[in-house]
Amino acid sequence: MSNAFRIVMAQLNLLVGDVPGNLRKVMQAANRSRDEMHAQLVVYPELTLTGYPPEDLLFHSALRREVEQGVERLLREVRGIDMLVGYPLYEGGRIYNVTSVIAGGALRATYRKRELPNYSVFDEKRYFTPGEAPALVDFGGTPLGLNVCEDIWHAGPPAEAVQAGARLLLIPNASPFELGKQRQREEELRRRARAAGVPLMYVNLVGGQDELVFDGGSLVVNPDGRVAVRAPNFEEGLYPVDFETHAGQVQALAGSVHTDQSEEQSVYRAIVMGVRDYAAKNRFTGAIVGLSGGIDSALTLALAVDALGKQNITAVMMPSRHTSKLSVDESVRQARLLGVEYHSISIESAFAAFLQALKPVIGGSADDVAAQNLQARCRGVLLMALSNKTGRLLLTTGNKSETAVGYATLYGDMAGGFAPIKDVTKTWVYRLARYRNTLSAAIPDAVIERVPTAELAPGQKDSDNLPPYAILDPILSAYVEDDKTVAEIVALGYDESLVKRVVKMVQSAEYKRRQSPPGVRVSRRAFGRDRRYPITSGYHR
Repeated sequence: MSNAFRIVMAQLNLLVGDVPGNLRKVMQAANRSRDEMHAQLVVYPELTLTGYPPEDLLFHSALRREVEQGVERLLREVRGIDMLVGYPLYEGGRIYNVTSVIAGGALRATYRKRELPNYSVFDEKRYFTPGEAPALVDFGGTPLGLNVCEDIWHAGPPAEAVQAGARLLLIPNASPFELGKQRQREEELRRRARAAGVPLMYVNLVGGQDELVFDGGSLVVNPDGRVAVRAPNFEEGLYPVDFETHAGQVQALAGSVHTDQSEEQSVYRAIVMGVRDYAAKNRFTGAIVGLSGGIDSALTLALAVDALGKQNITAVMMPSRHTSKLSVDESVRQARLLGVEYHSISIESAFAAFLQALKPVIGGSADDVAAQNLQARCRGVLLMALSNKTGRLLLTTGNKSETAVGYATLYGDMAGGFAPIKDVTKTWVYRLARYRNTLSAAIPDAVIERVPTAELAPGQKDSDNLPPYAILDPILSAYVEDDKTVAEIVALGYDESLVKRVVKMVQSAEYKRRQSPPGVRVSRRAFGRDRRYPITSGYHR
């Protein structure tokens, strides 16, 4: 005897802390899943009602009340479809990360997440108590097992659910994007599905939350390890999946299997979503980008336009005595290509006034490091004034290579509210710029091809102060992302004195990074909550 049923994967973009708003989305998704898609069950991402990660909001009594009221409202108002909803459960002085089956006005089952991640960007052990047992629910004669996110990366929770009788595992998630992560998830899910002998439904959160971007990509893997359905990355939506049971065994029917076409496409889309959601969720009306004529600001402008729309972007060129005609001309060219509002504001008079004010104290040199940084700070002051006046978000344009070694000016080009390419190395900046130009003309070729320069002194080039990026970036990747020591990096074939110099720059710049704006995380190890190093340290290896 066979049986067929439909489950909807609700890949939602939720707002942390907005329990009423998230509740509205949950109820709308339930109604659509029931009325338009004729589904019997809808599965939502991890911690649906609070969004993820709620961090120390979990300690606020008002949030607890809103969550409890939200669960009560779902029990009271939703009928005709079952729901698997995540929320924090406050019980006996402890907090559990749970997912509950709500059906017919009753809580049919509640599962407490057992494996709490406490690495990388995660610190769930600060907040939650782990669960201790599997949870099953009967769904029209088919036993469904429940896991949550990190549980599936461990053998115990899924295996025990199957041993208890589960014929299908439902796994709500809040798994953030990083390059290559989707492949890792699917390899793990295939292993678990084969080992368990049952299908796995993996429903992931989508959307930007501060520096994190959740990429969706919800999917179902059958017992043979094959992907039956995969939802699009970076797109909110409801995605129905049909199942059949034969002799107690469940199989997902084949459906749409979406995929990104390249690494560049995935990273670019992640940053666009991160910028869009940071601006929208923090109620900014648009963005401001300081254009320099260089590739970093050019890529940032293209990302801003794609995220927020050209009508909401202001580009500002701020030439000085050292700004080349090429920089001015190509900035104008890009602004016209993208159709954004454009202004040119000279910093010469402000720079001269600061030099004159400082002359009695430090002399009148206009070309030393202090004067170079002063130019950047003149620009930062002007850009922040425009941000204050217009209500638009100032996007900083520094990349990961510069951020790592401190090749940036505190309170100058580091000023701003959000840093789109903060986790993008210089070599990746070029890859993303070329990728963006395959979609439409956005970044002038002359900008991509020119020698990198800050243009803060006559004839200045980045290579005057830094190793070539083709050498610098692999060293940074080994040190920052892989935690390799100086000796281990030298063993990879790099000059010891150069490696020591780079490591010293990274360590010396920690105080700058602590004061930098948040930016989209796209690598396996980003600066910020992902990499927490002391500012004051005697460790130099």
